[in-house]
Amino acid sequence: MNKITLFTTFAGIALSVNCTLAQSEGLTSSPYSLYGLGVINQTSIGRSNGMGYTGIGLKTETEINNLNPSNYALTPKNSFFYDVGVRGQYDYISNEVSDDGKTTLNFSNLAFAFRITDGLGAGITMVPYSDVGYSLVGLQTNIEGSSETFESSVTGLGGLSDLRLNLGYSIIEKLRLGVSTSFLFGNIEENEAFIINNSAFQLTETTNYSGIRLGLGIQYDITDKFTLGGTVQFPTSLNGNLKRSVLKTLDASEITVEDEEPDTAADFKMPLELGLGVSGTIFNSFTLSADYKKNYWSNTGQQENIGEYADQDIYAFGLEYAKNTSSYKYVERIRFRAGFNYDNGYLAINDTKIDGYSITGGIGLPIGRDNNSILNLSYGYGSKGQIQNILVKENYHILTLNMSLEDLWFRKRKIN
Repeated sequence: MNKITLFTTFAGIALSVNCTLAQSEGLTSSPYSLYGLGVINQTSIGRSNGMGYTGIGLKTETEINNLNPSNYALTPKNSFFYDVGVRGQYDYISNEVSDDGKTTLNFSNLAFAFRITDGLGAGITMVPYSDVGYSLVGLQTNIEGSSETFESSVTGLGGLSDLRLNLGYSIIEKLRLGVSTSFLFGNIEENEAFIINNSAFQLTETTNYSGIRLGLGIQYDITDKFTLGGTVQFPTSLNGNLKRSVLKTLDASEITVEDEEPDTAADFKMPLELGLGVSGTIFNSFTLSADYKKNYWSNTGQQENIGEYADQDIYAFGLEYAKNTSSYKYVERIRFRAGFNYDNGYLAINDTKIDGYSITGGIGLPIGRDNNSILNLSYGYGSKGQIQNILVKENYHILTLNMSLEDLWFRKRKIN
């Protein structure tokens, strides 16, 4: 298979698989995915998952860094990187009444990167932007005009995907600029059902969202070992389209009240997002990384039924250790990672923000010595919310596996 065919095939697989993912089973079972577009995805690509999801200021020439488009300028000549990931998550939910646990498993990303010309690199990534997967059972509602009540169940499934084109260019040796264009798309399906005596009711609402978002990135090498980075994601609005289907059953006879009728839905406004990151190499074996992100949700003016959007702060720290990545000894080339991430939340319910934290660890196992291919395995433990009033506490475990591979193009083999 030649390189052009390989490129076309991989791009086709990336698009077809992820378009399917946008419509398939959710990647989360978090009750907090009930609000807005769902739970915003923090997991990334490759080494970042084990380093507290940091990477804005992380300089790398040996793999894909999708957290800052300017880093694509460092893609080596004749190298083609591609990354395929899978993620498994276990959620344990607690409130004042009961506990529950659920496991989800699905693909997490597809990505590739290549060099166009000297100092100019490009890449396409596809990752989940948000995940929806909640289930509310036993909701009690009063029957109008009487003292009787009935129980209903509500489930939600879906989420949005982020298909992003990245370009990075080296202005000078130490300064790189980047631009990204994201196509956000997907749908959220909500089902409500209840039974009263011999009658049943089922309502299905599917809201489709789509929109384009622009971003910028910059990296500057303060020294050979320290790099400063910054990113900005500009605000935008996602167009919403609603389809509704209502089905009633009276004495075992089905009656379709309204079936798949399109309707307009309120646009969802995405906030201005700013990021700042720094990374450094210490003692030639340790790589430190730290990020800070500010998302201005309050400026969108959006509100939920039981809460409101608030500005969000995210703090992340990461550490990687590799004794000698060019050593002939395999053990010395293995990379060990750890990280911490704190998110003060973007949704306030009864004036209480839903904050959370996660602790991560990971390992990078090299695949061969003649390229930069590596198997990245990471684990994260996190907690979100609290048992208070109508809130619940969510503890979760995330396991990610990424095949980060490098293919060498147009290189002549040397024969002694």
